[in-house]
Amino acid sequence: MFLSVFDMFKVGIGPSSSHTIGPMVAAARFLDMMRASPFDFRGVKASLHGSLAFTGIGHATDRATILGLAGFEPDTYDRAQADAALKNIEKTHSLSPKNLPTLKFDPKTDLIFDYETNLTGHANGMILMGTDAQGDVILSQVFYSIGGGFVMTEQELTAGKDTDEGPPVPYPFKSAAEMLQMAKKSGKSIAQMKRKNEESRGGAANLKQGTARLWQVMNDCINRGLETDGILPGGLNVKRRAKGIHDALQAERGANQPAPHTINDWMSVYAMAVNEENAAGGQVVTAPTNGAAGVLPATLRYYLDHVPGASQTHIEDFLLTAAAIGGLVKYNASISGAEAGCQAEVGSAAAMSAAALCAVMGGSPEQIENAAEIALEHHLGMTCDPVKGLVQVPCIERNGLGAIKAVSAASLALRGDGTHLVPLDSCIETMRQTGEDMSVKYKETSLGGLAVNVPNC
Repeated sequence: MFLSVFDMFKVGIGPSSSHTIGPMVAAARFLDMMRASPFDFRGVKASLHGSLAFTGIGHATDRATILGLAGFEPDTYDRAQADAALKNIEKTHSLSPKNLPTLKFDPKTDLIFDYETNLTGHANGMILMGTDAQGDVILSQVFYSIGGGFVMTEQELTAGKDTDEGPPVPYPFKSAAEMLQMAKKSGKSIAQMKRKNEESRGGAANLKQGTARLWQVMNDCINRGLETDGILPGGLNVKRRAKGIHDALQAERGANQPAPHTINDWMSVYAMAVNEENAAGGQVVTAPTNGAAGVLPATLRYYLDHVPGASQTHIEDFLLTAAAIGGLVKYNASISGAEAGCQAEVGSAAAMSAAALCAVMGGSPEQIENAAEIALEHHLGMTCDPVKGLVQVPCIERNGLGAIKAVSAASLALRGDGTHLVPLDSCIETMRQTGEDMSVKYKETSLGGLAVNVPNC
C-alpha cells in the first residue's frame, strides 16, 4: 500500500475537503470524461446526495460543483476569478470549460440537492451528467468524495480501496505492525522509510520542493488567520477570534511571567487561525481533511516556535511521519467525517501530529506508534455535528484541542519506552467499528448533536 505525502496533504480551498475540494475534483474528472467521449454535449447537470446534500449549502458544495464544472481546480483556485465566473454563469445559464462546447447549465434547476435518494457506496455521493441538445442524459457518472479530497468513481470504489497501480515501493507497509517490523529490520526511522517510498516514485527533488511548498502554504494560512478579524460567512455570525487571542498572547510576552498553561493557548490559536481561514473559504492544506486542517500546522508551528532546539530541517521528517500514520488510518478505517464522525477527522489529525512531533523530538518508531495511538484513542466516538452545516462550531475550537492532545500524546509517549497495551492497529480498527455503529445523525449531516440543540440554527 502506498499513499503519497502529496495525496494526504493537498493544497485546496475551504471550507471542506470532502464537500468542497472533492466535488470540484470530481467535476474536473467528469469534464475529462466528456472530452474523451464521442458524444456531442450541450449541457451538464448534477445531483448531490447524503451528506453532500444535507450540509452542502453550509460547506459550499454547490459553489464547488459549479466551479468544477466550469473548469476550476483546487490547487490553482483563484477567488476573484471564481467569483466573476459564478456571476457570469448565473447571468448566462451556461458554462465554458476548456476544450468543450458551451454547456447549458442553470444553477437553480440543474444542480439538485437530493435529500431522499442515498447512494450506497459512501455518505458523500454525487451524480454528474452530460446532456445533448434535447436535454437528455447521454453520459452519467457516480462519484464518491471519500474524505480528505479523495474522489472515487462508483466503479473504482466497487473494485476495492487499494487503487494504487504504480510500481512497488521499498517499504510497503499496510499496518502499524508491519511498519514497526520493517523499521526494526531495516534500522530506518518511519520518516526514512517513507522518504524512500516517495523518492522511488517522484524523486528526491520533487519531494523536497513539494514538502517545502506544503509547509509554506500551511504557515501562510496560520499567519493570515492571526492577522484577520471580522465575522465568518454563513449566517451564524461567528466572530474570528484568533487575531485577538494572538495579540493578547504577544502583549503578555513582555509582561509578567504567564501561567504555564498559557502554552495551550498558543497551540490553540495557531489551529484556530487555520480553521477560521478555512471557514472563510481561504487556501488551506488538507491534513488530512479541511475540517481538521488546523491540528497538524499548529503542532508543527508549536514545535518550531516554542520547543528549544527545534530545527527547520525537521519539517520534512514531520510531514513524512504524519503522512505514514495518516495513510494507515485511511487505508484501514476512514478520514471522512461523513463516514465515521469527527474521530476520523480531528482524531486522525491528532494521531498524525502526535506521531510527527514525537519523531522530530527523537522518538523511536515504537514511541511514535504509541504517540499516534494515544492521540487517536482519546478521540474515539467523537461525532461530527456542525451547526448549520458550517465548518465553524464546534470545528474551529476542536482543532485547537486536537493540537493540545497531539502534543500531550507525544510527550507521554516520549516518557515511555514504546511498550503499551493497545496497539495502534487495534485503535484504528476500533475507530472503524465505532464509525460503522454511529448513527447517521452524528456523521456530518447536521441532523443531531449541537446542530439541533443550538438555538436559532
